Amino acid sequence: MKQIITSENIPIKLWLDDIEEGALGQAKNLANLPFVFKHIAVMPDAHFGYGMPIGGVMATEDVIIPNAVGVDIGCGMCAMQTSLRDLSTDKLKAIMGGIRKTIPLGFKHHKHAQDRSRMPQGPEGAPVSALPVISREYNNALTQLGTLGGGNHFIEIQKGSDGHIWIMVHSGSRNLGYRVANYYNRLAIDLNSRWGSKIPKNWQLAFLPLSSEAGRHYLQEMQFCVEFALANRKLMMERIQDIFRAVAGPVTFSGFINIAHNYAAMETHFRKNVIVHRKGATSAREGELGIIPGSQGSPSYIVRGRGNPESFASCSHGAGRKMGRKEAQRRLDLNAETGRLDKEGILHSIRSRKDLDEAAGAYKDIDKVVEEQIDLVEVVVSLRPLGVVKG
Repeated sequence: MKQIITSENIPIKLWLDDIEEGALGQAKNLANLPFVFKHIAVMPDAHFGYGMPIGGVMATEDVIIPNAVGVDIGCGMCAMQTSLRDLSTDKLKAIMGGIRKTIPLGFKHHKHAQDRSRMPQGPEGAPVSALPVISREYNNALTQLGTLGGGNHFIEIQKGSDGHIWIMVHSGSRNLGYRVANYYNRLAIDLNSRWGSKIPKNWQLAFLPLSSEAGRHYLQEMQFCVEFALANRKLMMERIQDIFRAVAGPVTFSGFINIAHNYAAMETHFRKNVIVHRKGATSAREGELGIIPGSQGSPSYIVRGRGNPESFASCSHGAGRKMGRKEAQRRLDLNAETGRLDKEGILHSIRSRKDLDEAAGAYKDIDKVVEEQIDLVEVVVSLRPLGVVKG
């Protein structure tokens, strides 16, 4: 931990030296909510978000805040170790070409519905029809299963410090999570207005009591989206494994790791049952394996959680942006960004200025971010990028 701010109703504990003004203001808003518990934790990749800073961790009593989870519910990372020790450039290019042909990227979906058996079940065995938004979007979601999405989502082939080739996938709940998030945030805004909530509207932190029908439904639909996002990553990973086998011959895969970074869950902290909101932050319980990815062209890390109670057993979800997307496209040097990647032999997805929003220069230094949270996680394997497929 780097510093503690004590000017608000509860402390704000930060794992970074410098935090942008907007993100700090949002953290202070969180610290003044009437139902927030113990303290606010801010991870080293923190930056400005909607309502709650990306990289924020907050525990609440008896309420849940849709905007403190975000629109890409269940977005997260998965990774697997392969039995390969080396991969030629030709085979790497063939694998990346196969991924682009097999997995829809960006806004693209499958032309046909995927296997229904891969979809999550309703809450506690209840039918999906009991979920208002999921039931309406279910058929569309069947065509989104096994698709990458856009933004900062990626598929990366990497070389590990353990000597093995690794596969990493970053993706979320696609349009399904977006629909659920927007529906319940609008509902929370409307209900808070009717109740005469004293929380300022411009804080963008409308809440739902867990005892209310709306709160229960949001919790159920949010959990469905978390499970859908995992099913989405699993299907992509399976298809990437098939591509590896087709290109590289007999390959085995082991150690599937999955970690989500946009969700809320009932957990026990400081002997109290609370709802922990992690927005751009991941669980880092003692002994739990997790993933802290770098940006395009920088290292990623497999980590093991230390279970630090001060962060509600959490850590960062990545490097964190230091430039907005438009700012990166305007300020970064295209030749410098691509030149560094080309020099290091990394097969990348930066083709023009519009791609600079996902260049390494738009993000914080991943090594510094990892160093700042050494009391939260320990590094198990470092992963150097070989090839990157972006949404």
